[in-house]
Amino acid sequence: MCLAIPGKIKSVEMQYDGKVRMAKVLFGGITKEASLEMLPDADIGDYVLVHVGVAISKVNEEEAQKTFKYLEEIGELGDLTDVDEYLPKTN
Repeated sequence: MCLAIPGKIKSVEMQYDGKVRMAKVLFGGITKEASLEMLPDADIGDYVLVHVGVAISKVNEEEAQKTFKYLEEIGELGDLTDVDEYLPKTN
């Protein structure tokens, strides 16, 4: 089963001699790098679904929270511990 995990973009920069747009994405309490090449309009503060290091679609904060909750329920968060304190807060 392939899984895309929602995360929030914290920073964006050009890497690999300025050829690839990369982001630091926060997943729970863990930050990882992801390519933004498939999402040229993604920017800091956006929520994206990331699959194998590539952001494949943007989602809103509510959808990101629902996905995180579901992944937590089925035990698919792996290294992402203490997820509740990092989930987006709903108003």
